Formats: sequence, C-alpha cells, structure tokens
Amino acid sequence: MIVGAGTKEIRIEDAQGICRVMYVAKFEEAIDVLHCSQKQTQATSKHDKTIAETRYRAIANARRKAT
Repeated sequence: MIVGAGTKEIRIEDAQGICRVMYVAKFEEAIDVLHCSQKQTQATSKHDKTIAETRYRAIANARRKAT
C-alpha cells in the first residue's frame, strides 16, 4: 500500500475482528494517524486509501508552509 513516503500500517486483531491503522512517523515531532478502519478484506479499499492519501497531502502541505 502506497499512500505517501514513510507511511506505515498496523493491523490489530481482537474479538471484534481486525482493524487497520495507517500512519506516518517520518516527522520527528509527531506521529500522524492518517486513517483507521475495520478490515474487511486482505486489500485496502480504494475509499480508505483515498482518505489516507488526502490526509497525508494535507499534513505534508501544512509542514511545508510552516517552514
């Protein structure tokens, strides 16, 4: 899954099923959670990927403006 440079994914399993957390930790001052969802299939849905990509771009643009 490619959302943006440095994006990682954690899969968490519990009694209710499996959840997916997409985050980016390449910025030293923060770990930004891009999106969380309950996992329904092996693949990441287009909808979930679009949400994460949009949030990644927003974070990257905000950081560029802050410098």
